[in-house]
Amino acid sequence: MPKKDVSFEEAISKLEEIVDKLESGEVDLDESLKLYEEGMKTAKDCDDKVKKAEAKIVKLKEENDGTFTEENY
Repeated sequence: MPKKDVSFEEAISKLEEIVDKLESGEVDLDESLKLYEEGMKTAKDCDDKVKKAEAKIVKLKEENDGTFTEENY
């Protein structure tokens, strides 16, 4: 079954939930490892989304002479 593509905001919310559970100390070791793994995958997805957005910004800032500018973002 393919993974549902969640928004950046949904992924950040999920990360916050995972951190809260891990910090609570109320989950056993096995559950902690599962949560950690899920958190790492979710964090990578967030990082990928940010990098994609940054690349789009750079592309949108293309100047008339064909060069790219990356300032002010």
